[in-house]
Amino acid sequence: MASTSHLSILLFSLLLLLAATSPTTAKNPRALVLPVTKDASTLQYVTKIAQRTPLVPVKLTVDIGSRFMWVNCEQGYNSTSDRKVRCSSPICPPLRGCGGNICGLGPDNRISKTGTFGDVVTDVLAVQSTDGSNPGPIVSVRRFPFVCGTAFVSQGLASGVTGMAGLGITNLSLPAQFASAFKFPNKFAVCLSSSTNSPGVIFFGNGPYVLLPNVDVSEPLVYTPLIKNPVNTASGFLGEASADYFIGVKSIKINGKALPINKTLLAISEEGKGGTMISTVHPYTVMETSIYKAFTSTFVKQLAGVTRVAAVAPFEFCYSAKGFVSTRLGVRVPQIDLVLQSKSVVWSMFGANSMVEAREGVLCLGFVENKPHAYF
Repeated sequence: MASTSHLSILLFSLLLLLAATSPTTAKNPRALVLPVTKDASTLQYVTKIAQRTPLVPVKLTVDIGSRFMWVNCEQGYNSTSDRKVRCSSPICPPLRGCGGNICGLGPDNRISKTGTFGDVVTDVLAVQSTDGSNPGPIVSVRRFPFVCGTAFVSQGLASGVTGMAGLGITNLSLPAQFASAFKFPNKFAVCLSSSTNSPGVIFFGNGPYVLLPNVDVSEPLVYTPLIKNPVNTASGFLGEASADYFIGVKSIKINGKALPINKTLLAISEEGKGGTMISTVHPYTVMETSIYKAFTSTFVKQLAGVTRVAAVAPFEFCYSAKGFVSTRLGVRVPQIDLVLQSKSVVWSMFGANSMVEAREGVLCLGFVENKPHAYF
């Protein structure tokens, strides 16, 4: 399952968790919302849905670039409303398996680097609706498609998690299926927390996306186009385009100075290699080796006055927390800027995003090198 992106990024933000209400029915909500928590042991982002008849809570690890939702059907899957999808169904994609006239696809776990094959199934799925500011009634889809996984492909998932929620660029992903079922735009907003104590949220459909303290976070944002990689970046999907989301980083700056890197690595090649991929299954930003060395060399030189301490895996550059000054944006460290489609469109990262408390009293630069077979 070799990924070929040269910069894999995870965005962090503190958010409001919208509480669930009692199940009711509503046909066309403005939007939907899923709570997201960060698992302390695995650092995976975990959400929860209700599925089956009768409804039961199902915990899923969020993979923003995965093609569909899959659930382990081998252990405790009991429902009176599940139905296998026939190969002739419009739900069944063109590139799939077909045995006994049952549509089949390959559940893919990019955390444990495993994959398998399973039936495409529909069942009842219930989720929280919202007007963007307040929780609404729980709404349901009678025949929501997913793929049956196994205990084997579930290895490496957080405790209590029985599958993965795929938000990728396909017709079977959660955003596409919710948009089809509830007739709202096929779009979603993901806001994740870097803390295991602060919740995050995923909105599906129309804004506003109002968070504490009563701020619509979609209004002050600067936007950049999402780029589609024509070559797949996951296992088991030869011949298909990637379902992952990429952004067009043009250069990387530290404290306003551009790094001396090979910028061709920041673009997606004809073979689908390179580029900057958004990821929720890799807990830290992963860089191609030459970019990582230029980045860390420049960053570390500007922290020369702070006491270095022993490295804490998987990080290479760690420091005594006593040497930093705290600000409202985290500890004071060099500012990191990803320059996007123009010089005025910049993704800036400060201490709260770039430094990780690896253990008590130790802060590490939260970027890792993409060594062969280490992260992808």
